[in-house]
This record gives sequence, structure tokens and C-alpha cells, in this order.
Amino acid sequence: MCGVVGIVSGNPVGQALYDALTVMQHRGQDASGIVTWSGEHGLKQRKSNGLVRDVFRSRHMLRLEGNVGIGHVRYPTAGGSKSSEAQPFYVNSPYGICLAHNGNLTNHDELTELLIRDDRRHLSTNSDSEVLLNVLAHELQMRVNGSPTAKNIFDAIEALHRRCTGGYAVVALIVGFGIVAFRDPNGIRPLVLGEREVRGRKDYVVASESVALDVLQFTRVRDVKPGECIVIENNGSLHCNDYSGTAVHAPCIFEYVYFARPDSILDDLSVYKTRLRMGEQLAGKVVREFPDHDIDVVIPIPDTSCTSALQVAYHLGVKYREGFIKNRYIGRTFIMPGQEERRKSVRRKLNAIDLEFRNKNVLLVDDSIVRGTTSKQIIKLAREAGARKVYFASAAPPVRYPNVYGIDMPAASELIANGRTVGEIQDIIGADRLIYQDLNGLIRSVRHGNSDITEFDTSCFSGEYVTGDVTDEYLHELEERRNDAAKQERATRHDPNSNVVAL
Repeated sequence: MCGVVGIVSGNPVGQALYDALTVMQHRGQDASGIVTWSGEHGLKQRKSNGLVRDVFRSRHMLRLEGNVGIGHVRYPTAGGSKSSEAQPFYVNSPYGICLAHNGNLTNHDELTELLIRDDRRHLSTNSDSEVLLNVLAHELQMRVNGSPTAKNIFDAIEALHRRCTGGYAVVALIVGFGIVAFRDPNGIRPLVLGEREVRGRKDYVVASESVALDVLQFTRVRDVKPGECIVIENNGSLHCNDYSGTAVHAPCIFEYVYFARPDSILDDLSVYKTRLRMGEQLAGKVVREFPDHDIDVVIPIPDTSCTSALQVAYHLGVKYREGFIKNRYIGRTFIMPGQEERRKSVRRKLNAIDLEFRNKNVLLVDDSIVRGTTSKQIIKLAREAGARKVYFASAAPPVRYPNVYGIDMPAASELIANGRTVGEIQDIIGADRLIYQDLNGLIRSVRHGNSDITEFDTSCFSGEYVTGDVTDEYLHELEERRNDAAKQERATRHDPNSNVVAL
């Protein structure tokens, strides 16, 4: 999962891109990058591994000149955790194109072969984002004779959609022309359009989440439609083109469960309200499965589950307490590389307030249980703090299947719910009782505010993949390539001094 942003303005955009990436840091903590362009100074770029605040210093910001630019925050799914794969990527033909991408291509290997063999394109990384960039560059080159036009670009993106499958939201900068933004035909990955008027001229922004628009004081116009292409020229002219093919709009439901900030609005759905409704649905499940419960207090696992846990407590009629204090300087454990690193980070990240646990029956509420590492450690913390009984509830259903559209769940064998019953999972994580949200309850929680969306990508819960091209063979190859052990082997080859152990 990554965050992307692109801005066309009448004023310098370097600081605005920085601010947008900062509020989307939760979408990726591995690498950050910004590219800007001006007619006088050309392209300026800064990208590297690390958080936004660490990658960009004052000296870098001063060099990021220009009124047009794109930015990216990354955590690795395809490819690896190397500075050479920090985005945006650049290719010099035609015109010079920079691209930032959120998502994952499911036909990455096939496209790579075709690009090298038939299109005569050179690839320097294993990233599917570089594949996307070269497909775009090739399709533009096939259609443009002279300066590009919006029509040329629309035709190129239509061709790209025919070639690429998977989940992707993209912003691209074409040197001397402007910015192009587009979304996969199923709208799996989010992308939002915003505008503001400054001294009679309209500035435009596209970003992964509406919270980026808020911090920049842009007005949210709408979501980029599935398969739609938006072109914003350097002079501020806006052009939009709907997707001509047919596809079902199926946004990723895990965005609402975990990834997106609660103050964001994605596909006309308030993330905050969806999480409130998840809590209501979960409370109903608790009552049905545990009608004679002896829960004394509901405690959330901060921060993503706080909204849902509040509603669970309210509907159960028990106290809500924040029993864990979070260290704000530790990253999100879900997107940390390696099981051992995730396990160690739980104790560095959370500390229990003993008085909220001592001699109480507590219900811990989390947004989801993926690998189970965090849940097991948190339950242990609660018992050490003196809890008499520790119940655990997940605001999402069991995560049983890999996600192939840009979330780091590629290996079924690493998912605690894969091939196990709820009782078996309960025993492994050490809970006295484990309660999961129903998938239908989750869908009702999210869809409630937008009846136009009839389907969601729920593949990690249901095993049903909306693009229709995901086979057992593909999933097996993906697991072999991107499980924790394989990632660690690549990281060790890249950094022979690494002392991280993969379990």
C-alpha cells in the first residue's frame, strides 16, 4: 500500500507535496519521493528510503522548484526495500515521464516479458511501477507525433488498461505538458480529485486520500472514477475521460478497515462512519455469540480500532477505556518487514495501564487479525497487566487469503486464519474467547453511505478476486517470491550486515 499525490498550481508546489505526503505517511514508511518541474529549471527530484521528514531536508526542498509535481510514499509489496525502487520512477522517452503508483499488477511477469521482447523497453528494477511507467511511455510513443494532446493521452491510457490487470492508482508527470492521473477499471485503489481558486486561477490536486486535500486547503471535488483518466495541463486546463470498457466498481474494503485515515472520505464514504458501523455490527455479533458475557471493560488496540471499540462498548453497555498507550514514534507493525520485527515492535509500540486491566474481564478490540503476531503479544501484555480474562474481537472477518492488489498479504501460509478454525486461532493467540466480524456485517458497515457501490474487493476474506485472472498457480508463485523468508533473503543480499532474523 502506498500514497500518491500530484499537483498543478500557479505557485511552487514543493512544500505542498511535502505536506500531502506527511499526512499520508501511514500508507508507507519505507521510502518517499518528490519530482517537480518548471520551464526554467526543468525536472528536480529527491527520493530515498525513509520517512518523509527524514528524506527531505531544507536543502532538498529549496531545489524542488516548479509549479507542477508529484509525490509518493511507499511500502514494499512487489519489488524490494531498496532506495533504487523509491518512487517516482522516470523514463526519458517520449518527452520525459515520471510516475508514482499505488497498487499491484497481477500480470507483472507477462508484461515484463512483452516490454523487453516486443516493445524494446529496458527495465532496471523488479518493481511493477516501472512496468506501468514503460507501458504508458510505449503507448504514448505509438500515438503521439509532436506535442501530446489530452486525446493522445486518453487513448494511451485506454490501451494501458487493456494491457494491465490488477489494482492501481497512478499519477504521472509529462515534462512540459502536465499531470495525468488514472485508476484501475475496478477502482480497487483509491484516488481523489480536489481544486482551489487562487487569484482567478484554479489549482488541482489528485491524491490517494482526501485528508491530503484537507491539509492543503483544497476542496474535494470527487473521486476519480474507475478506469477514468484525468489530464491537468501546466496552464491549469482540466480534461476528463471516462473508461470505455466494462468493469464492476469494487473498491478495496481493507482501506476502510485499516489503511485509510478515519478523517478521509473515499468513494463518497466516510472512513470514520464506516468504522462506527463496524463497531455496531461487531457488538451485535458479541451479543449473539456471548449473550451472558461478563465483560467489565472494552479496550481498543490503538489507533485504528478506537472508533469501532467505542461503539462496541456503547452497545454492550460496558465501560470504554484506553488501556494501552501508544508510542507515536514506532511505525505501523502491519507494514514492517519480517515477522520478528513485527513481534519486537509490539512491546516498543504499546504499554499497558495496569489499573485498567487489574482483576478485570477485558474485551480487546482490534481492526483485524492478519498474521496473529500482534494479537498474541497484546493479549500477553493484558495478562501481565493483571487481567482476569482476556477476550478478543476483530472488526474484520478472518483474513484467510492473500491480497494481490497492493496490500502485503501475499503468503497464505503467513495468515493465521488460513486453514484454521476460529477455535484454533483463539488457542494460538491465547484469548479466552475470540469473536470475528461477519463478512456481510462488514460490507453493510462500509456500503451504508453509498448504495451505488454494489461490490467490494473482499478477496483477503472471501478468496474471490474481482479481476478474474488470479489462479492457484499465480498465488503459489507469489507466495514463493514474497513471503517473509524470501524478502529477508533479498534484504540480506542487499545488506550483508543485516542482523534481522526471519522466522
